[in-house]
Amino acid sequence: MTASRNVLTPEALAMMDLIARTGSFAAAARELGKVPSALTYNVRQLEDALDVLLFDRRSRQAKLTAAGEELLNEGRRLLEQMDAVANRVKRVATGWETQLTIAVDGVISPITVFELCDAFFALHPHESTSSAELDESSGPGTRLRLRTEVLAGTWEALTSGVADLAIGTRFGSDHAPHPGIQMLPLGEMNFVFAVAPHHPLANFQGAIGEAELLRHRAVAVADSAQRMTPVTVNLLPGQDVFTVASTQAKIEAQLRCLGCGYLPEPLARDHIEAGRLVVKETQRRGSAARFGYAWRTGNGPVGLALQWWLEQLESPTTRQALLERHGSVLANYG
Repeated sequence: MTASRNVLTPEALAMMDLIARTGSFAAAARELGKVPSALTYNVRQLEDALDVLLFDRRSRQAKLTAAGEELLNEGRRLLEQMDAVANRVKRVATGWETQLTIAVDGVISPITVFELCDAFFALHPHESTSSAELDESSGPGTRLRLRTEVLAGTWEALTSGVADLAIGTRFGSDHAPHPGIQMLPLGEMNFVFAVAPHHPLANFQGAIGEAELLRHRAVAVADSAQRMTPVTVNLLPGQDVFTVASTQAKIEAQLRCLGCGYLPEPLARDHIEAGRLVVKETQRRGSAARFGYAWRTGNGPVGLALQWWLEQLESPTTRQALLERHGSVLANYG
């Protein structure tokens, strides 16, 4: 047991995570500035101490064994807990968290989120008196970590403890708030059914029924949840589906006539106004989705970094911008 504890260091767990994410010892070694043989030696030390094989030697790529998968999953959890401990210690001492992780749903305005990040990094808490006072002597020292999630993945990131704040959680879903989490409304976002002008449904007369929709491929965004039951929205049983990773990719797919489907109106607005997408009426109407923001309350007072973000989200202007300000992003990127 002592040998196992000696080798299961944060550095070793982080190395396992990096090898798994990059897919090879060579790629991981490049990121760490080491030679692959050094990583191979470190992995063998882990295997000898634990008396297990962590990687399948028959595979050219860094393929984990079942034991390796378990170590990776538990190692990631342990690293997150270590970060959480450091976070709590610093918060007790200064009021400011070491790190604040924010899960943002893919339909939320990225330009507004980054403007908030910019304002946060410009903060200068006073060092000599109250940590809530502002001064130009230093920044808050809190590292921000943004995660882009989809559907239930936003809620899962919060409830699993990976995120401290979630922006874009959905009201009316099966994921009701539970102890230790508080949720407030962000606002509503309208969804419209849209197709490319050269899509067969573009010239359909009247409201499109389910029987007609079944004849055409739908484009769907994959739910990013890993453990919770994925949410499926506006898909018909038996319908051909093209699944993509983000709302932006879904819009691109529909612009290319690779399928049809409901889109958040603020994100599709510029394309609709330019005639690159055509809005059609359907018998299955896409209702407005209600979004919220939620945070983990934990034990004790809220940290100053999270408190600052919650204060910004109290502003109706900020909440509206998070749901509506997408046109400028499209213009900036083309």
